[in-house]
Amino acid sequence: MKAIRKVNAGGKYISASLAEKLVFPPVASDKPPHENLSNREFQILCMIAQGKSLKSIAGELCVSEKTVSTYRSRIMEKMGMSSNSDLTRYALEKHLV
Repeated sequence: MKAIRKVNAGGKYISASLAEKLVFPPVASDKPPHENLSNREFQILCMIAQGKSLKSIAGELCVSEKTVSTYRSRIMEKMGMSSNSDLTRYALEKHLV
């Protein structure tokens, strides 16, 4: 409601979280992207790079396919990639599998 009122009055609105990101941008890291993953995310990255399906990964790890899919999304977001083939190519280039 606050945003709607401000814009309706002719102003501009920026959320607190966006303002924080603008004022304090993330610090660049010298670490390779895969080092920012949790242990489970790294494990799933390697399994995807080995060509395993989400269903087989879920079975091996005793979790749901939805859980594996969520991890996959997080991995892609953290690493700035958009497909399994991007993840696979990265893992092969870095000798992770």
